[in-house]
Amino acid sequence: MELSISLLLQQLFVGLALGAIYVLVAVGLSLIFGLLGVVNFAHGAFYMLGAYVAVYAYGLTGSFWWCLLLVPLAVGLLGLVAERWLIRPLYGRGVDYPLLLTFGLAYVLVDGVRMVWGVQGEAFATPEALRGAVDLGFGVFPLYRLFLLGLCAALLLALWLFIEKTRLGLVIRAGARDPLVLKVLGIDVGRVWLLIFGLGTALAGLAGLLAAPLRGVNPEMGGSVLIEAFVVTVIGGMGSLVGAIVAGLLVGVVVAMTTLFQPELAELAIFALMAAVLILRPNGLFGARD
Repeated sequence: MELSISLLLQQLFVGLALGAIYVLVAVGLSLIFGLLGVVNFAHGAFYMLGAYVAVYAYGLTGSFWWCLLLVPLAVGLLGLVAERWLIRPLYGRGVDYPLLLTFGLAYVLVDGVRMVWGVQGEAFATPEALRGAVDLGFGVFPLYRLFLLGLCAALLLALWLFIEKTRLGLVIRAGARDPLVLKVLGIDVGRVWLLIFGLGTALAGLAGLLAAPLRGVNPEMGGSVLIEAFVVTVIGGMGSLVGAIVAGLLVGVVVAMTTLFQPELAELAIFALMAAVLILRPNGLFGARD
């Protein structure tokens, strides 16, 4: 195969766009684990649910832009319900209890989608306004993937500003380090945890919507992305948001480049990358030593 700088740059761009999906899923997963200590095995199911809610919302409104608003709200609301009535009673009983509960919740969500939409999957086309390609001077790139990268960057900036620059963000960071301090100050820790879980699941649902035009919509789509999200989280460091961002983009590029040279090894490549990182840095790229 004849390679050129333009082809390599295009494949790099494809990897970054794929990495943006990984980042959104992994950031939500890292938020929930890093601040609540919950290993959320239902995260992939919330991602899948986001894609199906998008199919339903698009059928009602006919607008992709409305879907961008409605999908994270709907999936985040379901996350609030799951945290308040299913997961919260298990806090303090050990990490295994919420892990097993979310594992079972994932099966419930997937079977619920199968009963409503069937097992064949649904089509979700690229929005008409985002079709076509843009010539950036060093290559021609799909407009939707450019939009995906820009939206991901904007969301991550907004999330950083929220956590680092707002009073509520300060409360969240304090609660992650020592919930007892918040209780002494009279702050309802339960509301903080509720907000974090809802935010994490909303990001997963939004990632499912954004991935739908690229990867299709089917009930099993959450299983593979959950594995990939955990790989990204481990590479970046469990609970590290910066690690999730860097590792997500890195994994996307590795998958894209491996697909260019040896497509059959693309899935294996991310596990090889994880093994290499853990050999050199057992806690991940940005993981804490504890």
